Amino acid sequence: MATTGVGTTLIPDSTTLSGLRAEVRAFLDEAIATGRFVPGVDTWLGGYDPQLTAALAERGWLGMTIPVEYGGHGRTFMERFVVTEELLAAGAPVSAHWIADRQAAPSLLQYGTEAQKQRYLPRITRGELFWAIGMSEPDSGSDLASVRTRGERVEGGWRITGTKVWTSGAHHAHAFFALVRTAPLDPEHRHAGLSRFIVELDSPGVEIRPILSMDGSHHFNEVHLDDVFVADDLVVGAIGDGWAQVTSELSYERSGPERFLSTYRLLAALTERGLGGAETGAYVARLTALHHMSTAVAGGLQQHADVSSAAAVVKVLGTALEGDIADLADRLTEDDPGDGELQDLVRRAVYHRPGFTLRGGTNEVLLGVIARELGLR
Repeated sequence: MATTGVGTTLIPDSTTLSGLRAEVRAFLDEAIATGRFVPGVDTWLGGYDPQLTAALAERGWLGMTIPVEYGGHGRTFMERFVVTEELLAAGAPVSAHWIADRQAAPSLLQYGTEAQKQRYLPRITRGELFWAIGMSEPDSGSDLASVRTRGERVEGGWRITGTKVWTSGAHHAHAFFALVRTAPLDPEHRHAGLSRFIVELDSPGVEIRPILSMDGSHHFNEVHLDDVFVADDLVVGAIGDGWAQVTSELSYERSGPERFLSTYRLLAALTERGLGGAETGAYVARLTALHHMSTAVAGGLQQHADVSSAAAVVKVLGTALEGDIADLADRLTEDDPGDGELQDLVRRAVYHRPGFTLRGGTNEVLLGVIARELGLR
């Protein structure tokens, strides 16, 4: 493979990335042509298809950045970026493995014990282990420091009690990271006393309740933890280090192409039908700029750089674009809804539009974070 050396890291050159992109695109084109899946909107969150996940794993497109010694493929963040971008652009149903591959794997690599890496990473790469995230809680909004789920020390581990909400894919997941308060809240140091645990969701005391979207679809959940025992070997990192872990992990959650491609199939449908003219073209230009910004963040992750601020910018601009595309399409098709495929894409985008700027931290909160980083507040 031709590469360009940057420090001690090898980054594939454009020829390698172009070849990978063509390979993924050919696979997806065939899958669509043969009816393996119907392209949709927001499918990284709501498109559950474990068979497609297995097919991607078979081709080496899961666990791409996981080291070989943990069952992964030892490839670069840029190669993974190309694969994920093509999956999203195709509107492929990839929610089964998305959080495990995007978020759980790099977090385990950074903070997990050797036993945890050996236990979970090979199964993530094989597309056999699905993951969720237990951060948000009722009445907490984006204020993660106010979490009330508590952990009490017992012999051999911890007893955890509390409720997590908006937990995407928990009804399909095998495990999730739970952010838990393990020390009393100190008003002067609100981020202290938080820890993270791996909770296996078939554990006694775990109850998962569905939260249905306006269109009747089900990907959100409430997860109730009632005195759930979690052994010491499922503590992530050190007790009390939960806040640092969460803020680091959010860079993976906020910066990826899923933050600007959730409504890509709808924008593509508008351009293919010649709807909107120059106005639609302006949205294509915004999308292109976000592609370059998100690519730069992926390069930063490859170099182990702090990309938290850049990731927040991508998230704010990208999710605003996703919602704007839904609004544009709804307006352009108000008098003439067009064919059935377009109607379905518009309907789904409009239903999901309220969530675009909320998940992964509300845009209003992130604007404050960006302002502080720039010294404006």
